[in-house]
Amino acid sequence: MNQKSIAEIEKEIISDFSMFDNWEDKYEYLIDLGKQLPPLSEAYKTTDYKIKGCQSSVWLLATYRDGKVFFEADSDAMIVKGLVSMLIKVLSGQPTKAILEAKLEFIKEIGMFSHLAQTRSNGLLAMIKQMKNYALAYQSIDALEKK
Repeated sequence: MNQKSIAEIEKEIISDFSMFDNWEDKYEYLIDLGKQLPPLSEAYKTTDYKIKGCQSSVWLLATYRDGKVFFEADSDAMIVKGLVSMLIKVLSGQPTKAILEAKLEFIKEIGMFSHLAQTRSNGLLAMIKQMKNYALAYQSIDALEKK
């Protein structure tokens, strides 16, 4: 099965959000996305995996295989769990280069930044930064191993 590109997944999310007329429904959808996120093992709910810069607790685990980064995450806040679920849907299973180059325009397209409190927007940016940092680290390891 061919892996969808980041751009293709972003288009799907934009399309999904366009089905809702108001932000109350969009938040409900976001919460539903969070509920679909598989639970993260308690072993990873430690400060080592906690994202700095999020008001809520968010734990992020990244693994690397076959040139791709796979993410798992959890949060103690439902909307934040939905946000990280969306990011995982877009970035997990993608090559490091694609993750690093991803502009993640869908966030702006669906109006997320303008409808989140400043602290949540900062948290969302912190999640993106951490995911890209993992991709960069794995890309560096890969480059070293090929030398």
